Amino acid sequence: MRRSPFVVAGTAAGLGAVLGLHIGAPATLMPVSGARATADRQAHGAATANGSAPPAGSSGSSSAAPAPASASGGSAVPLVALPRTAVGASQQYGYGVLSVRVTVRGTQIQSVAVERLQTADQYSQQLAAQVIPMLRSQVLSAQSAHINGISGASYTSQAYAFSVQSALDKLHVA
Repeated sequence: MRRSPFVVAGTAAGLGAVLGLHIGAPATLMPVSGARATADRQAHGAATANGSAPPAGSSGSSSAAPAPASASGGSAVPLVALPRTAVGASQQYGYGVLSVRVTVRGTQIQSVAVERLQTADQYSQQLAAQVIPMLRSQVLSAQSAHINGISGASYTSQAYAFSVQSALDKLHVA
């Protein structure tokens, strides 16, 4: 009897923590259309279909695991994170203007491409053509804008990293 307040308080704290994680989860998942998604919406309401907790008093139990394959040979398809794209701010650097387009899926950087590149002279254009593929590789490797850059192309490297970070900020990716 003396432990019951601690048990109740612990249970409430645990439940609050679990609900906090589920409610604060990003809404980047989209249900796949079909029988499973329709059944989920009907059984648990529209709130369950978009990844949030079912309404209070709901009698059904929700599960994050996909449904098993049906007897007809079809299989359930799990929720998939959709790719999102943003263009970083145009960065003025010593030899021109540069901006990049970043595509992410969930929190993983899928691709980085130059959206805008204006250079002051032919040498700057040639340097950018050599350096940008290496910078792209560094960003994809690091999965962030925190890259080493390229020696001899410090301004270009810095502008590239700033534009990537700007795009990641727009996409709310750390």
